[in-house]
Amino acid sequence: MKTEAATSSIKNETIENPLIGDKVTFLKTAAQTNGAYSEVLVTLMPGGGNNYHYHTAFSETFIPVEGALTVGLRKTVRQVLPGEFATVKPKESHYFANKTNSIIRFKVKLSPGSSGFEEGLRIAYGLARDGKTNKKGIPKKLSHLAIIICHTDTNMYGIFTFIAPLLQRIYKRAKRKGVLRKLQLAYCCK
Repeated sequence: MKTEAATSSIKNETIENPLIGDKVTFLKTAAQTNGAYSEVLVTLMPGGGNNYHYHTAFSETFIPVEGALTVGLRKTVRQVLPGEFATVKPKESHYFANKTNSIIRFKVKLSPGSSGFEEGLRIAYGLARDGKTNKKGIPKKLSHLAIIICHTDTNMYGIFTFIAPLLQRIYKRAKRKGVLRKLQLAYCCK
């Protein structure tokens, strides 16, 4: 059995969400940078992206490589082009999206690095690959959803604001019962 440190040292590992076609390539993991940063390359399909959310433990810098990335930051929305970047500080409300008709690619740098975020991506994409999510990639099991949201330090709005305390309790219980460890073994260890 490989350890988490061995998993996070994999160079340029690519994962794919088969339901939405997005790909994430791990360029630098938190383990490789001694926690200074994590860096991934995202391939985002037309219409792809996420909703407004925030993180408390790290900043995110979005760096387009190919195509125009739409980034919402608080109440401002802008297109970020190759050669430009947008940085989101901890606790700042943001989203990203591909509002074009073409595939776009962009780097995301998390500072400091987050092995929890890296693992959460691997788990989310692995669950989608194994048919354990709905068509939008949302896990069918509430414990899996809680693990992904809490392990990645993702805080969302709307109904999630009201159920966040419940998700935290479910996450802690899932950790105690070994559910997180099973998901890490299934999707994070190569």
